[in-house]
Amino acid sequence: MSRFDFHQQHAERARSEAQRLFDQREVLGSRWLTWVAAELYQLSPPEYAAMVRRELQRLNAGD
Repeated sequence: MSRFDFHQQHAERARSEAQRLFDQREVLGSRWLTWVAAELYQLSPPEYAAMVRRELQRLNAGD
């Protein structure tokens, strides 16, 4: 599977996962960064985790 195909196949799921993680920011406050790092660490494959990380960065930039 090409990188493009992988991205196309998992883009919506990555956006949804990033939103779920981002939504916990207010709930967890100062603990959020540690929690989200642990959540990202558990995601697999690494290419998918990178997609979620990029989506989180996009959401955070929107603040």
